[in-house]
Amino acid sequence: MKKVEIFTDGACSGNPGPGGYGVVLRYNGIEKELSGGEKMTTNNRMELTAAIVGLSALKEKCAVTLYSDSKYLIDAINCGWALKWRENGWMRNKRDEAQNPDLWERLLELLDMHEVCLVWVKGHAGHPENERCDRLAVMETEKHRES
Repeated sequence: MKKVEIFTDGACSGNPGPGGYGVVLRYNGIEKELSGGEKMTTNNRMELTAAIVGLSALKEKCAVTLYSDSKYLIDAINCGWALKWRENGWMRNKRDEAQNPDLWERLLELLDMHEVCLVWVKGHAGHPENERCDRLAVMETEKHRES
């Protein structure tokens, strides 16, 4: 099985507001950058979208280490929250709906297709790939602010 590293980040100007995401995929010393955005979104949606885009780019089952500075993303998967939300009809508890169920559903499907280890990295702390993803995400945010 191929071993792939995926680095992701999301950004948003205002919350909601124009947003973007950046992804760096690395396999066998070869890197690929992906980015995009939306005119009206949230930071959490862009963080999730980055992970979805990165995993969707894989053409076959891979062993993936996915790095993100989003505690929302990392903890919801690693602590099992997203699975519980889905089991409970996308409810966080008896009163509160889980946010972004469309993205969580897609992400959970992709996680089932690969062997994925999610790793949290501190954002804006000099991690080279995280900084690169942040630049891509901010660039996309600027594009969508102007459109």
